[in-house]
Amino acid sequence: MLKIILFFSSFAFNKSSNMDWINLNSVEQLAEINEKSNDKTQIIFKHSTRCTVSIFAKRILVDEYTDEIKKNADVYYLDLIAFREVSNKIADDYGVTHESPQILAINNGECTSNASHSDVCFKSVLL
Repeated sequence: MLKIILFFSSFAFNKSSNMDWINLNSVEQLAEINEKSNDKTQIIFKHSTRCTVSIFAKRILVDEYTDEIKKNADVYYLDLIAFREVSNKIADDYGVTHESPQILAINNGECTSNASHSDVCFKSVLL
């Protein structure tokens, strides 16, 4: 049992990546995301720290992250358990149903693509 717990913990608490997450923890940041999306794609990853599927989705994003993605998109990380009001505002502002995990691409102030659950990956929103 301990091996299983350690295995899943390694996914949840992996800090040794080159991922340049920008923490999203206030609704005021959404205006900044909209503004920045006029020049560069803004990616929002909505993560539930209580969900195994979300933990695996986060790991996939970390593994997929490349210098090309870094050059072409800013990537925001939202802990939707801690900042549920931000998650709700995202659903309202971008006209998407709240799901977890979920990834959204924001361009010119609009959500141009999104994916959830096992479809969360950069390819799903950056094609």
